Amino acid sequence: MHNSRIITLQRSSRVFFQMLFWVPVAGFSLLLIYNTIPYFSFERNFSFIEERSLLFESSMYNLCFYIHIAAGALCIGTALIQFSRYLMKKSTALHRFSGKIYVFVVLFLGAPTGLYMSFFAKGSFLERALFMFMAGWWFITTLYGLSTIHKRNVIAHKVWMMRSYAMAMTAVSFRVYHIIFYLLDWGHLENYELSLWISVVGNMLFAEWIIWKQSRNYLKSFSI
Repeated sequence: MHNSRIITLQRSSRVFFQMLFWVPVAGFSLLLIYNTIPYFSFERNFSFIEERSLLFESSMYNLCFYIHIAAGALCIGTALIQFSRYLMKKSTALHRFSGKIYVFVVLFLGAPTGLYMSFFAKGSFLERALFMFMAGWWFITTLYGLSTIHKRNVIAHKVWMMRSYAMAMTAVSFRVYHIIFYLLDWGHLENYELSLWISVVGNMLFAEWIIWKQSRNYLKSFSI
């Protein structure tokens, strides 16, 4: 009886801490998607567009920008579905369908437009190089995720898709850090650069930590 209570308490605390993490993540993700919608009024009175008014005179940059923000919103939305164990258990068809949408959007829309826009990104050469890396790593991890599931290697598929989602969610974490540093009264450019680096490196490290933790649990299940 005592052991069962401990197990129940451990499970409850695990669920609580998962909720403590995922509720804000889902909230910020949905807020980001919501904030994307006004851009499709195609007005020019947005600070991002005003700062890059010369770039937006290019039809190619315009096209890539609107494709990229739509792709980003769609990827974040489908990623939330992929992360839901409840939805995965209830409907594997929904998991597969949303996964196919995610992969298509990343490989053919999000990553290519992100790579093009990285050449014109704000900041120094290092920030532009980081955006190029993000686009390339997002593409590669998603492609490996697709390849491994075609080979029916579910574990490798989960690992690569976790890395892919980490890149997709930089759009969310960047804005969270940006708000924090804004409240700390950081300068605009310093805020932008630091938020960018922390969101990318932080997301990658967090993904690797989750992969490492899950691999330990997986190996424990085979222990004698």
